Amino acid sequence: MRVLVRGSGVAGLCVAAELSARGHAVTITDPAGGPGAQACSWWAGGMLAPDCEGVTAEEPVVRLGRQAADWWQAQGAAVTRAGTLVVALGRDRRELDLFARRSTNHRWLDRDGIAAAEPQLAGRFERALMMSEEAHLDPRATLHGLRDRLVARGVRLVTDGASDTLAEQVIDCTGLAARPALPELRGVKGEMAVLRAPEIDLTRPVRLLHPRYPLYIVPRGDGRFMLGATQIESGARAGASVRSVMELLSAAYALDPAFGAAELVEIGVDARPAFPDNLPRLTRAGDTLYVNGLFRHGFLLAPALAQMAAAALEGQPDPEMLHDHHA
Repeated sequence: MRVLVRGSGVAGLCVAAELSARGHAVTITDPAGGPGAQACSWWAGGMLAPDCEGVTAEEPVVRLGRQAADWWQAQGAAVTRAGTLVVALGRDRRELDLFARRSTNHRWLDRDGIAAAEPQLAGRFERALMMSEEAHLDPRATLHGLRDRLVARGVRLVTDGASDTLAEQVIDCTGLAARPALPELRGVKGEMAVLRAPEIDLTRPVRLLHPRYPLYIVPRGDGRFMLGATQIESGARAGASVRSVMELLSAAYALDPAFGAAELVEIGVDARPAFPDNLPRLTRAGDTLYVNGLFRHGFLLAPALAQMAAAALEGQPDPEMLHDHHA
């Protein structure tokens, strides 16, 4: 089948990967010519953390997200399977107990255990949770790597939609740009920062619990760390606030004062597409199948949604997240 995929963010590339692997002729169209800052996945944390997300997310996020690390590894992505370390400052100790009660696949670490897992944090926390089955990847390197593999496989990447007329099926993966067709879609603004601190060595994502907002630091290699992310009900795709950036940087400093000497490399802002229940959907509208609503779970859920999109395209029984749109 000739398929046109609109959008080259994480959803579009995953859908193209699934369809091309099944023998379909795939063209990706994106005015930007490929993955980049126009896609909210460019600003992602890259944590494949279904157990952590399950503390606040719905059950399908955990279940479907467990497939993600294997899928990305099969695509040739550099997946680091080192788990996630969850910590809390003294005044927020109860947050750690609550997190433990609401999550699975973890073990408690004492001071010695923390020092063994992350020597950088030795002596800074009494207890921590190790979510030992979780993984992480570098989103930008992963998107570019997948794009290159798809092009090598024969997938076409074009900058205009002129190919629409040649396609037997159109799959739209354009995030908030699809709002005219998906009126329930809303934007959830997220802000992040990239720090450079060559003297700091962390081997896995660290989540610092806080009563008001979840904050995390993800090692990117070469002394770089991604710090995120705020969550604000807004479709604005620009304009990081002073308060948000201060909270992010204060959290890094609270985790380890050595971050006070870090170089602030980048501040990023984007709006993540979400439906009212914060779960993703496949939506059929005419001859277009929309894959959207990945919210803050792009790299975690895009592989499962791509498999569902391929199943829907091939006429298999209705996939779990499929909605028919009768606008």
